[in-house]
Amino acid sequence: MNVLIIEDEELAALRLTKLLAELAPDIQIVNVTSSIETSVEYLQTKPSLDLIFMDIELADGQSFEIFEQTSISTPVIFTTSYDEYAIKAFKVNSIDYLLKPIKQPELAASLHKYQLLNRQPEIPTIQVVAIDSLVEQLRRQNEPAEYRRRFLVRHLSQWLPIEVGEIAFFHSEDRVTLFRTFRGQKYSLDYTLDELDSMLDPTLFFRANRQFIVHVNAVQQIHAYFNHKLKLTLNPCPAEEVLVSRERATDFKKWMGK
Repeated sequence: MNVLIIEDEELAALRLTKLLAELAPDIQIVNVTSSIETSVEYLQTKPSLDLIFMDIELADGQSFEIFEQTSISTPVIFTTSYDEYAIKAFKVNSIDYLLKPIKQPELAASLHKYQLLNRQPEIPTIQVVAIDSLVEQLRRQNEPAEYRRRFLVRHLSQWLPIEVGEIAFFHSEDRVTLFRTFRGQKYSLDYTLDELDSMLDPTLFFRANRQFIVHVNAVQQIHAYFNHKLKLTLNPCPAEEVLVSRERATDFKKWMGK
């Protein structure tokens, strides 16, 4: 099965490639593109593809624009950090929708769904993992969610435990994940923002955009911005502007008003 990955985050693309190799060794990743422009150029060569994994938020816009610029008949599984795109995703030829960070059971279930829709022979490993995923979901239905309480970070020659409540915001800078405390201290982490999304209490932290996750107490002011976006004033103040996208603005206002 020939697979194209459209993903602008290198770590996310590597993780997806690794998971696919573990689940179905017969899958061939024929290409990885990282933007709307390069994806359209590649798809216009009419490559032989069986399935496309497509990140929704790319560096040069939303991947839905790809469908406006070229014809795609290949089934698509969308991946994204935000769940508000679900309805729009299924208006195009999508067979599933995965939230980042992608988990193996959810990926296995998506591949199994693809096989059923295309009436292809099942891969036994995928079927087993999908069943395990269902059992695990049922088991966790009545369990309270557990979120990170602290992070252990390296500082000079020592390791420091930092309580999550001390962190004002997380941000990505040159593919490195950093965080600032309310005291202004700056540390690095080995997690991506996508991975942190599932670790942090959503009542306290909000994914403002691809570069920032902010603590509710760090938000000092909210300003209306161009194209219905929001501009945030944080304390401590980061070096760059923190904008909330138009698509996330409504959810952000609801979150701040809780």
